[in-house]
Amino acid sequence: MNQVHSHKVGLVFGGLLAIWHAIWALMVLIGIAKPFLDWIFGLHFLNIQYGINPFAFGNALMLVVVTGIIGYLMGYVLGWLWNLAHRTAHTQQ
Repeated sequence: MNQVHSHKVGLVFGGLLAIWHAIWALMVLIGIAKPFLDWIFGLHFLNIQYGINPFAFGNALMLVVVTGIIGYLMGYVLGWLWNLAHRTAHTQQ
């Protein structure tokens, strides 16, 4: 297996999480978040009482930025661990 660029893996994971949460914020904005969660919970045989707060642009922006940063860090660490395991595997051969 080849080594990976930890930075690129971080960008992919960070981008994926940021996009996922941007879609969630859009769902809250257009009012389909609660029906979507009701459907997801129903698939898991769950009936949970909860509420969705009104959309706030500042919260949505922070959600996307924070999850993007967390995703980047997770991806970077994953890439670093992948390369570490790859290096270790080659030295043992």
